[in-house]
Amino acid sequence: MEAIRTDGKISCRTLWISDVHLGSVHSKAESLLQLLKRVECERLYLVGDIVDVWAMHKRVYWPEAHNRVLRQILKMSKRQVDVIYIPGNHDQNFREFCGSEFGNITIHKQVEHKTLAGKRMLVMHGDEFDYAVRYSRLNRWIGDIGYDLLMWFNRYINRAREALGKPYWSLAKWVKVNISQAGDAILAYQRAAAHFARDNRFDGIICGHLHYPVISEIDGVTYCNDGDWVENCTALVEDWEGALHLVKGLPVMEDSSELVLAKAQ
Repeated sequence: MEAIRTDGKISCRTLWISDVHLGSVHSKAESLLQLLKRVECERLYLVGDIVDVWAMHKRVYWPEAHNRVLRQILKMSKRQVDVIYIPGNHDQNFREFCGSEFGNITIHKQVEHKTLAGKRMLVMHGDEFDYAVRYSRLNRWIGDIGYDLLMWFNRYINRAREALGKPYWSLAKWVKVNISQAGDAILAYQRAAAHFARDNRFDGIICGHLHYPVISEIDGVTYCNDGDWVENCTALVEDWEGALHLVKGLPVMEDSSELVLAKAQ
């Protein structure tokens, strides 16, 4: 991937974001808001887990920054941006409204997106592929608790790093990259998603859910994960030539004047 730095507006045809987890103390809503204010696009896909209903069942947490993100999305929809919402597992309550339209936002379980380069991409949240990891419901529940603990530790670690003038560091990402079982699970998930897209005659798939942003080719299928706004602060964009890129917004504790654009090769 080739990195391109920009401190101005991002003009693109399409933007995908997911796993914002508004309502969770771990959501980096301010970082997302900075990105949304800089992006000019024709279409915005909200690829699930935008609002974390699960987290709010445990504890109600809704600062003003979370309201501002929703207001910005609504403002975009009123400015002729085509906004498509695909509920995930943490906001699955909204799946009963699939096929409906609220204001200028349409809700779907999954959709096809055709890029300007002619690729047919399947867009879905991705929790449908959890079976590939072969975890029982109990193990997934334990995994959710473990992830929450990692994120709590991560907050305190980064407070200390901020005091020392060091950049943001993701403990959860380090675990995913360096623990072999986590790496195997990620690869199994990615293969399941790519094979599902291939079996349904798509050129590729775009999903979220995994909190692991990447653009890769798997058995001739383009697999894209747009990441999250809890630890990675990433989104996916399609440029005006139909190429797909990952965009990284810097956490608010850092200098937020730059964005990093990573282009798929």
